[in-house]
Amino acid sequence: MTGGAPGGPCGGVLDYKTAKFALTRNRRVGLLHRLLQLGVLGYLLGWVLLVRKGYQDTDAAPRAAVVTKLKGTAVAEVGGAGRRLWDAADYTRPPQGGNVLFLVTNFIATAKQAQGTCPESPSVLDVMCTEDADCPMGNPVVHGNGIKTGKCVMFNTTHSTCEIYGWCPVENSTLPRKPLLAEAENFTLFIKNTVHFTKFNFSKCNTLQTNDPTYFKSCTYDPFFNPFCPVFRVRDMVEAAGETFRDLALLGGSIGVRIEWDCDLDHPAAQCQPQYSFSLQDRRYNFRTASYYWDSQRQLYRNLLKLYGIRFDISVHGQAGKFSIIPAAVSFGTGIAFFGAATLVCDLVLLYLDAKADVYWKEKFEEAKPPKGKTEAAA
Repeated sequence: MTGGAPGGPCGGVLDYKTAKFALTRNRRVGLLHRLLQLGVLGYLLGWVLLVRKGYQDTDAAPRAAVVTKLKGTAVAEVGGAGRRLWDAADYTRPPQGGNVLFLVTNFIATAKQAQGTCPESPSVLDVMCTEDADCPMGNPVVHGNGIKTGKCVMFNTTHSTCEIYGWCPVENSTLPRKPLLAEAENFTLFIKNTVHFTKFNFSKCNTLQTNDPTYFKSCTYDPFFNPFCPVFRVRDMVEAAGETFRDLALLGGSIGVRIEWDCDLDHPAAQCQPQYSFSLQDRRYNFRTASYYWDSQRQLYRNLLKLYGIRFDISVHGQAGKFSIIPAAVSFGTGIAFFGAATLVCDLVLLYLDAKADVYWKEKFEEAKPPKGKTEAAA
């Protein structure tokens, strides 16, 4: 009978606590409470709802497709072949167009090479010699153009180098002082990009829907006056990346093109438009390519080109959001929990940090005992 009585061994386990509200005339704690409530309200309305749009479900992994086309023509000297016209088929690599492409702006040409023996270039390390013993036969030339034949020969009147077996004459290494395709700064790059947000079954293209067949042939992108034309002038892209075309075109480089989609599907689809940004990723970019042909004597020749130019790396990012009851409920529930946390903070200040904490403690926690008569009857 005494086990269930107050103060017995099981009394603490069977006790029940209920909330008690005590009105305190403490202006400092009251001001703190209101400030915390205003902070939570500002966070909920400003950050969660307006900035982060916490009431929306989001898709941050769109499927993207990119198609590119370079347009423009230029004339330049090609080694011993004379002046030559360059069009999109000549200066674009790869020719099919994609999210990575290369624009030739400068080159070094070595014409009419044939396989045979010739002196190695003195600009290559480990080929300077004074006798045949300095050129072991069969050893490949590191960073060179062929395999040593075992002979030391005159390259010119001042230098002797090891003879090699390879494509002769060896590659020309004289770089032009100015980019040979300087007209490329006025070439245009057409970028067609389509994104698809699978979660919402929503697709959008960056090209303007128009019935005018000449629109894309005459427009040029401008972020303020012509933001819906995806035709970019090369010089504008380079300058937007913080570089000058002449400097970058001489030795080549890499430009990053970032297409950012931020679509609020609670608004009309026409408001979902991409934003473009450009960044310089690297300076100095080149590679070699060759074209082969046979002469009338069935001798194989090639024309070697060391190409310098601008590589464009196009990346597509984005997210789409649309109202959903689940994230909206989670956001509002979080806000309500923060309101409760504000009350908890004020309780801790009042009960532990205030000068009259012992008084508030006695008013806050009070033991309610049953009437004496009922207690004796229960006993």
